[in-house]
Formats: sequence, structure tokens, C-alpha cells
Amino acid sequence: MASKRKPRTRRARRPRAGKTRSTPINIARTGHTGKARPIPISALSERSYAARDRALHVLAAMRRNPKLSLSRAAKLEGVKQETVKKYFPSALKESRGQFRATKIDRFAATLYVPGVHGNPVPLPTRSSKERKQASAYLRDLGRHLRGDRNALAKWHGKKIAGVKLVTAARTIVAIEPALSEFSLYCAFNGGAA
Repeated sequence: MASKRKPRTRRARRPRAGKTRSTPINIARTGHTGKARPIPISALSERSYAARDRALHVLAAMRRNPKLSLSRAAKLEGVKQETVKKYFPSALKESRGQFRATKIDRFAATLYVPGVHGNPVPLPTRSSKERKQASAYLRDLGRHLRGDRNALAKWHGKKIAGVKLVTAARTIVAIEPALSEFSLYCAFNGGAA
């Protein structure tokens, strides 16, 4: 008579004690290729896009504070760890049981900078480097509005992701009322940031 016991599943082997190398986390795998499958942004629903955006904020927080763990950063941004791993598997590395964010990434995100007339201009960034530049520009723009007239000197004639930045003092004074509620991530069309 055949036994009614379920067959045991094989456990994954533990890495050898001598290996302490960091390995990238690949959660979304396809078939037997072992490659992470990209999730196209255009195929995401509004809710999923918002979750992806929050996951991107988790990576930014982990880069600002290297001591911040994935679980703590995810909790602060209101997103699950699994969501961050789902959308950005190659941006995380596991080292000694801790997840750490890589120094840079090549993920697309649309940010917004003020235009010549004070309206938000979409800035289609392709890397964390471009997102940091946009953030630094807005920080210097705020310094300029608070009285530091040389804050925008390094941005004169520069572009980020092909978008020319507003640095003329007269233009900034003219659009200042529109800048009071300006946000790097908000589209100003009722969309959530």
C-alpha cells in the first residue's frame, strides 16, 4: 500500500562560510533564465504607479542615510519591503543579512521643475543622478528666493535631461507666486505625488 506522506521539498543550499560577497536581489524572475523581468511603467495602473513612486522614495531615503534599513525606510514611506523588491530588484543588495541600496540606479521617473512662466515642466529622468541634480536645483532655487543671489550661478545655461533650467533673476521674481506651492513630484493636475 502506498504511503500518504507528502514528498519533502528540497531546501536551497546555504552559501559556504568563506563567501561574504554581496549579491543582487532578483525577485521577479522569468522561467529558467534567471534574469529579472522589467515592469513597464506604461502598463501600471494609477495605484501601482503610486506604489512604485513610494518605493523609489524608499531607495532615496536609504541613499541619504546608509544606516537606514530597508524595513525602517519602507515603514517611514508607507510601503511594504516586498513592493520595493518587486519594482527595483537590481537597486538592492544583500550584505550580511541586511539590504542596502546601490549607490546609483537607472530607473525612469518623471519629476517637475518650474518653467519660464511658472508652470511645471516635466523632467523625464533616467537615473538617480539626474534626480539628485533636479533636487539640488530646486534647493538652490529656494536659497535664491530667500536672498542668496549667487545660489543659481552654477546652474546658469545648464540642462537636466534635456530641459533648460530657469536661472534669470527677473524671470524668477516674475514667477515667484507660482513657486510657493511647487513640488518636485506633483503634476498639478490632481495627480497624487
